[in-house]
Amino acid sequence: MRDMLVVGAGYVGLSAAVAVKQAAPHLDVVVVEAAPAGVWEKDMRASAIIAAATKMLDVFGIWDQIEPDAQPITRMIVTDSKTSDPVRPVFLTFDGEVQDGRPFAHMVPNVTLVRALRGTCERLGIEILHGLGAHGLTTEDTHASVTLSDGSIMETRLVVACDGVRSQMRELAGIKTVSWDYGQSGIVATVEHERPHHGCAEEHFLPAGPFAILPLKGNRSSLVWTEPTPEANRLVKSDDLIFEEELERRFGHKLGTLKIIGEKRAFPLGLTLARAFVAPRVALAGDAAHGIHPISGQGLNLGFKDVAALAETIVEADRLGLDIGSINILERYQTWRRFDTFRMGVTTDVLNRLFSNDLAPIRIARDIGLGIVDRLPGLKSFFIGQAAGTTARENPRLLAGQTI
Repeated sequence: MRDMLVVGAGYVGLSAAVAVKQAAPHLDVVVVEAAPAGVWEKDMRASAIIAAATKMLDVFGIWDQIEPDAQPITRMIVTDSKTSDPVRPVFLTFDGEVQDGRPFAHMVPNVTLVRALRGTCERLGIEILHGLGAHGLTTEDTHASVTLSDGSIMETRLVVACDGVRSQMRELAGIKTVSWDYGQSGIVATVEHERPHHGCAEEHFLPAGPFAILPLKGNRSSLVWTEPTPEANRLVKSDDLIFEEELERRFGHKLGTLKIIGEKRAFPLGLTLARAFVAPRVALAGDAAHGIHPISGQGLNLGFKDVAALAETIVEADRLGLDIGSINILERYQTWRRFDTFRMGVTTDVLNRLFSNDLAPIRIARDIGLGIVDRLPGLKSFFIGQAAGTTARENPRLLAGQTI
């Protein structure tokens, strides 16, 4: 019997496996992934990783491998305008450093992050099985039995579901969700530009939704561009010339000529919150527990917070000789993470509804609010600390750069 079965080999699933195995090497941890081997190497996207999460990766011993490909975000600019406006006045700016001189976030290629985590799994002896989805679940007093897509059955004391916002494992565990569709899709693409970005990230609040420009290494940036779903689908299906013309209207000319690199894709946006984070012998983490709007750039980082809290809960229970899959133990993790997740889900929902419209009274009110924040250094410092994850009172040890 395995001690812990992680379903899903994305960065959250791999991090959960590493966090537990590194702190408790005697535990038998295995990861199963529905996608075939090698698919992860084709992911051309990048993710914003906050300062607290880089501390966890440092504890894992892999931040030194990741950092050469990571672009620090040294400054953040927020504007609010119409797409057709020739000038976009800046309402809010943030300097990018938090405590101990760390940037509040880095942009990291997904391939770099997953490669480093997979290497650590190999070093720790964590087995990763590809092409295996979870098709069935039964639970007993002492263990769970998971039926995999090849018909085999794996018995384990604890299942950790990290299989995404449409989690099959969550459904098998009987956990319901609260969810709705925004009618928007996020276009994700990488752009090469003529002039350097100097580590500056920009978020333009446009009537269709937020348009984020996030710096990558070299003269490149990652886009997260929100549009109504029919328009987003039209744009990603258009040829690069048409796409680049539409992009230029939103991006502007300050970085010079723009060119799309690689694939452009659109992902439907919505809010999904699990009604519970745990069930007998099952814990949810990452998008399986919560899918939020990318307006705050916190989706992946919420998953890392889940990992740190769950690993600390499991390892401390194991050291006390307790059953790591017991519902009493898992409820400690749920209590730790549920309020923060609900708060972030509500915040992103309100921000998206507030900024994805062009009603004059609302525009005036939000611009006044942004201006007030910009003129209060203490409030700005609080918000940047919150975004970086460095000011939370009950941060798990890994997010403070401490071993479990």
